Amino acid sequence: MTFAATILTLYPEMFPGPLGISLAGRALERGDWSCETVQIRDFAKDKHRTVDDTPAGGGAGMVLKPDVIGAALASLGTGRPILAMTPRGKPITQARIREIAQGPGVAILCGRFEGFDERIFEAYPQIEQVSLADIVLSGGETAALAILDACIRLLPGVMGAPDSGVEESYENGLIEYPQYTRPQEWEGRTIPEVLRSGDHAKIAAWRKARSEEDTRLRRPDLWERYSDVRDRSASGARRKD
Repeated sequence: MTFAATILTLYPEMFPGPLGISLAGRALERGDWSCETVQIRDFAKDKHRTVDDTPAGGGAGMVLKPDVIGAALASLGTGRPILAMTPRGKPITQARIREIAQGPGVAILCGRFEGFDERIFEAYPQIEQVSLADIVLSGGETAALAILDACIRLLPGVMGAPDSGVEESYENGLIEYPQYTRPQEWEGRTIPEVLRSGDHAKIAAWRKARSEEDTRLRRPDLWERYSDVRDRSASGARRKD
């Protein structure tokens, strides 16, 4: 089954962009996924193909018009999730990426200017308002590329090793442990001895401990959620005993 990606955008020339090379590009050539763009401007009704207007109540910038965006959305088929890229959205998670990657595809609506008329989300409650992080981009296209890349790399056969998509940051609620490779010594710094021991149990324990420690220090938000889940699991196990 081909993973079908549709991007609603004012800049269709941005796609597939970097997704046309490397692993994603080869997967596109094989037909593992498809990339279709929808030019939002094609749904404007006036001779100037106007897609935006001034904010109601005043203020800086322009807002994407609901009639134009609504018509573009109405052109989509059903059966796939629709994401709207907006800094007002909920930061997307690796867990949600994995869910999307296991489905038939995704449609992504790319915001511009001051964003969308809120009535779009009232008319289409199935739309998921998502963001990449607590940052503001010039438009949703670069965020859409990142989300598509995250999905495509999880498609069957895209990555070489089956475990490549599992032992990574965020997959188990932690950031990934540090990685090392040859040479064994570089500028006076050596690979940790445990990684050279050949003892797989000790290596696994070291990696888990480092993941936990680095998450605690670098991402206290993730660590808090991870600790809560771990504590609830431990409490449940004790109750069963």
